[in-house]
Amino acid sequence: MKEMLLHTPDGVRDIYGGEYRRKRKVMEELHHVLERYSYHEIQTPTFEYFEIFNREKGSAPSNAMYKFFDRENNTLVLRPDMTPSIARCVAKYYNKEELPIRLCYEGNTFTNKISHQGKLCEVTQIGGELVNDDSSAADAEILATVIDCFQAAGLKEFQIEVGEVEYFQGVIEEAGLDEEEGCHIRDFIMNKNFFGLQEYVRHLEISEPFKKVLTSFDQLFGGLEMLKTARGLVHNPRSLAAIDRLENVYHALEYYHYEEHVGFDFSMLSDYKYYTGILFRGYTYGTGDAVVKGGRYNALLRQFGKDAPAIGFAFVVDELMNAIHRQNIPVQIEETEMIILYQRACQQQAIELGCQMRHDGKKVELIRKSDRKRLEDYQAYAEGEHFQRLIYIQEDGVQEISLRCNQDRG
Repeated sequence: MKEMLLHTPDGVRDIYGGEYRRKRKVMEELHHVLERYSYHEIQTPTFEYFEIFNREKGSAPSNAMYKFFDRENNTLVLRPDMTPSIARCVAKYYNKEELPIRLCYEGNTFTNKISHQGKLCEVTQIGGELVNDDSSAADAEILATVIDCFQAAGLKEFQIEVGEVEYFQGVIEEAGLDEEEGCHIRDFIMNKNFFGLQEYVRHLEISEPFKKVLTSFDQLFGGLEMLKTARGLVHNPRSLAAIDRLENVYHALEYYHYEEHVGFDFSMLSDYKYYTGILFRGYTYGTGDAVVKGGRYNALLRQFGKDAPAIGFAFVVDELMNAIHRQNIPVQIEETEMIILYQRACQQQAIELGCQMRHDGKKVELIRKSDRKRLEDYQAYAEGEHFQRLIYIQEDGVQEISLRCNQDRG
C-alpha cells in the first residue's frame, strides 16, 4: 500500500523540473500565436454535467468518460473534449453576437482509454475556436494558425491532412443508404479497414458505380490533383460543393504561402459526430498520433441555443512535446538567474541583496549555508539545476563561484 502511494494510476503521469519548464515555454509560444490572431482567452470548468458531452452532442462515447455524482445525484464528467464546453459558453455569453468570435483556451482533458493502448488518459490541450464565420476564408485562417503554431514550437517538418465530412455524406445520400448503413461504412473507413469495407459494400443493394465510389476512399488522398479525381466520382451537389470549398481553402492558403504543408485525405473521418464540414489533423515525426486535430462544427452550438457556424482546433501538447524531444529541437527556457548562499551571520545582507535583485526583475534563490554541507555541495546543486550564478556571502566578503554549466555554454 505504501508503494502504491508513490505511483500514479495508469494513463496519467507527473511532469516536473526541466521537462515541465520546456512544456510551459512551448505553451507560451502557442499562446503568442493565438494572441496575434486576436483570440481571447477563456477558461471552462474541469468537470461539467454529463449532458454537455452526451451522444446527442456527438462528443466522446459514454464509456470513455470519467463519471461521478454531485450531492443532488446529477451525473458529472471530467471533460473529455473542450469543444462542447466552449460551445456552451458561446451560447451563454455571446448569444446575440453575430460578428466573428475568437476564443482560445488551455486545459486538461480526460478520456477513459483501454490501459494496454499505452496512451495518456489525461492530456493538456491548447486550442482556438472561431465562431460566426462560415466562410472558406475562415477555414483557411484556422489552418494557417495551426501552421504558425507548429513553426512557433520549432517544428519544420510537418503536414496537415484535410478531409471533408460533407463529401462523405453526399456519397451516402446519393447511394440511397440509410443512417445505420452510413455509420457502418464510416466506421470501416475511419478505422482504415478497407478489406472489411469492400466485403460490406459488396452485399449492399446499390448499383456498381456507387459501390466503386464507396470503395475508393482508400485512394482519395494527395494534393490538389486528388480533388479532381474525387470530383469525377460523384454527381451530387453536396459532395461537389465540398470539393469546391476545399479548392477555395487551398487557394487561400497559397496567399499565406502555406500550401506546401497541406494535403487532402477523404478517408479521414472522426469519432466526434459534431463535425459538419472540413476536418483536419496535423502530423510530424516522433509521435504515434496526430499532434493537432480540428474541424468545422456548424450544428453543435444550435444544441445549446445559438444557431451559429464554428470551426476550431486543439493541439495535444503532450504529443507535441514528444515530437520536439524526439526531433532534438531545442526549447530555449529562461533559467533561474542565481543562488545567493550565505552564512548565518550574513542573513540581513543576503536578504537585502536578494530583495533588490528581485525588485530589478531577476530570479534569485536564497539559501542559508548548513554547517553539514560543503561549498562544493551547493556548487554541484547549482550546476545540476542550471543556475547561471552562485554568489556566496561570508563574513569576510562576497565571492562569486564559477559554474561549470556556464563554461559549457561558452
